[in-house]
Amino acid sequence: MTAKDKFHDAVKNALIKEGWMITNDPLFIQFGGVDLYVDLGAEKMLAAEKDNQKIAVEIKSFLGDSTISEFHQALGQLLNYRLILRRQDDYI
Repeated sequence: MTAKDKFHDAVKNALIKEGWMITNDPLFIQFGGVDLYVDLGAEKMLAAEKDNQKIAVEIKSFLGDSTISEFHQALGQLLNYRLILRRQDDYI
């Protein structure tokens, strides 16, 4: 499991303030024998649709020496998480 980003708590608090319930901190997903940890899992009840909406949140600050390198790493994580979560019923 990786360390929390500098802005982890601020993002978490903002989600809570907007009515999201944090369900996982971090969100653990497994795919093909690989363990992955997304920073936050959250859900929100939508009154109009009477259905749960779920999100996975990966928090990045890009404070390192190479912004472009950090961007490429974050993009790779996004693509991996999106592929995996689309294959899981709870996060479609």
